[in-house]
Amino acid sequence: MSTAANPRQYVISIIFIGIASVIMLRLFFLQNFEAKYKILANEYAIYKKVVYPPRGAIIDRKGKTMLSNTLIFDLMVTPHNLPKNFDTMQFCKALGIDKRTYINIMRRVLERNIEVRQSPFMEQLSPEQYARFTENAYLFNGFEPIERNIRQYENASAGIVLGYIGEVSPEMLKRPRYVSYRQGDYAGLSGLELQYEEVLRGKRGVHFQERDKWNRPSGPYKGGVLDSQEVSGRSLDLYLDADLQAYAEQLMTNKIGSVVAIDPQTGGILCMVSSPTYDPNLLRGHDRAKNYSMLYHTPTRPLFNRAIQAKYPPGSTIKPFTGLVGLSVGAITPSYGYPCRGSYNACKRSIACEHKDAGHAANFRLALAHSCNAFFCHVFRLTVDYKDFNSVKEGLQTWHNYYNNFSFGRLTGVDIPFENGGEVPDSFLYNKMYHNSWNSCTIVFVGMGQGELLLTPLQMANGMCIIANKGYYFTPHFVKAIGKNENDSLLRKYHEKHVVLNIPDSTFNIVQQAMEDVVESGTGAGAKIEGITVCAKTGTAENKAPVNGEVIKMQNHSMFVAFAPREHPRIAIAVAIENAGFGATWAGPIASLLIEKYLRDSVSVKRKPLEEKMLKANLINKYVFTIDSALRAHDAAVYEARMERKYFADSIKRAEDSTLFLNWMENTIEIIRSSKKK
Repeated sequence: MSTAANPRQYVISIIFIGIASVIMLRLFFLQNFEAKYKILANEYAIYKKVVYPPRGAIIDRKGKTMLSNTLIFDLMVTPHNLPKNFDTMQFCKALGIDKRTYINIMRRVLERNIEVRQSPFMEQLSPEQYARFTENAYLFNGFEPIERNIRQYENASAGIVLGYIGEVSPEMLKRPRYVSYRQGDYAGLSGLELQYEEVLRGKRGVHFQERDKWNRPSGPYKGGVLDSQEVSGRSLDLYLDADLQAYAEQLMTNKIGSVVAIDPQTGGILCMVSSPTYDPNLLRGHDRAKNYSMLYHTPTRPLFNRAIQAKYPPGSTIKPFTGLVGLSVGAITPSYGYPCRGSYNACKRSIACEHKDAGHAANFRLALAHSCNAFFCHVFRLTVDYKDFNSVKEGLQTWHNYYNNFSFGRLTGVDIPFENGGEVPDSFLYNKMYHNSWNSCTIVFVGMGQGELLLTPLQMANGMCIIANKGYYFTPHFVKAIGKNENDSLLRKYHEKHVVLNIPDSTFNIVQQAMEDVVESGTGAGAKIEGITVCAKTGTAENKAPVNGEVIKMQNHSMFVAFAPREHPRIAIAVAIENAGFGATWAGPIASLLIEKYLRDSVSVKRKPLEEKMLKANLINKYVFTIDSALRAHDAAVYEARMERKYFADSIKRAEDSTLFLNWMENTIEIIRSSKKK
């Protein structure tokens, strides 16, 4: 056998020597040049400070700041850094809290922070608390004050639109959207704060600092070369008019309902009110949780955004669209009339009409101006029974498709979360309801905005944009620019024009003329504004609600939709006031005052008495509290039944002795500290 070396042996030897050399070289660099690993190895001398940037400001259409920031300090704790001889009493004295409070807070910290990382101990220290803590910081190892920028609402309005921020929950941290967040971070929880969270948030920075012998920060480590700088959030410029918003909230005081106003030319939302509203400053600061609970349990539900979530029967405000579809498919002509004498009786049941004088429905314009129920019930039947359709089911589906194109019965895509799509009935629904046996008489109420048709105020306002623009609209949205950039990629979808089924301008002209007649000589005369051509439609929607297993008929909802001026329209509006009666009495005047305020920046002296009447009116109905109490009692009973099995375990937990918990907490910290030393 040859004793000569195999060439493969040399190759293998070289590979092993090469790998060993790379490992040794890497270890050399880690020990001598990699400063980050020195920091990790000596965290008591050098520590990593997370710096939270200010969130982006939110600014109205006139440049007025609606939401900005103010500097506060949160106190953070890392339990495994607490010394054995930590002086709890002195710490509590510095913060002005008692020992039981300290124990309860630490219990929550350890319960939710399994990995025992830095967690919030106390939010928003007062100036006195911060001063006392910093004076004695060297005694409180494991605790550290962190600078934060808390939101500051410049005016107590638009809370339902702007939204609020809060600490991310453990459940949120499990979602992909919050993968870069950690316990203790803040995020938007509603409104624009939630919708544009990634834009407003910015990027947090990390600063490495050295400590002195008293464990106090003494300066940046290595001159700050390892620091990563924080990046401030970008601002949002809105279409919303802060003055119009505040005025609308004043007019809706002591009323339950909503106002939505949109610029038809852009889809920009000028104001959105859900009433009763609330002061957004309540949802910041120490009392945020308590105030949220108070608002949540208020019977009038101020946290519920009625503008995008409440579904109302639109009542007579739907009649322009009933006529628009009838004219478009050819079921009627502008001159078509109906001999109404106070009711509609063609379906073997009487549907009342407010007008009994002959000729008030002699043609489309007169019928809309006088809001004739009989005329529009019959037009709806003529539409779904039209000869070009093979059946009433096909006719209804065609009608349904028109309404979907009007953005009814589906989400509009507005740029705040939790929108409701409303409901527009179709053949599938009625087949299910009536076991495939129904006709146009069965569903005739839909033609006058009742029955199974339900819309949100936002959808109604957007519908006015379609009529104002003669067949197109832009998706309703609040944000005009992000960081002063109107062409940001997030906003491109709001620049897209949506054309509705190519309905000719001549058809829209007929509907616009009829809506102008509503104000000039019809049911909406109270909304007339001198020198401004207003096109509108009043509505009085029947209102029923289930209470204790019974359906109670309550006072009607007051509804109103409009746009102005007719030529080159600048504002489209919808107003809904619950349990208030006729649309012409309340919703109409409020809408007209807002139109005048927006177009002229003030209300004329002549209309001040009307303004005063609207401001002073209290239209909150007693039924609201009855229904709310019944619903909450039902929910409480269900909750109690679900929780019954957990009762004893919960009682034991609540009865746990605080001293035992404190001992357990200290033992846990010691075990963690010992394991880290090993």
